[in-house]
Amino acid sequence: MSTEVLERPELKDADTGPEMFHYVRKEKIAESAVMGTFVVALCGETFPVTKAAKPGSPVCPKCKEIYDSYAE
Repeated sequence: MSTEVLERPELKDADTGPEMFHYVRKEKIAESAVMGTFVVALCGETFPVTKAAKPGSPVCPKCKEIYDSYAE
């Protein structure tokens, strides 16, 4: 019999301020939403996709900076 250690993702408190949305690869969004797999944002944060950003939603400043650097 063997024992495996499962890593648990870091969960953040809901009271830490406004939720920020991250930039992730477009083709991974649907897979994550349906299968519950984790995506990796441009800033390096990993999480499962649970909801879609609406226009005007706050965006992770680090993701935005990285994304904008690609456009130059």
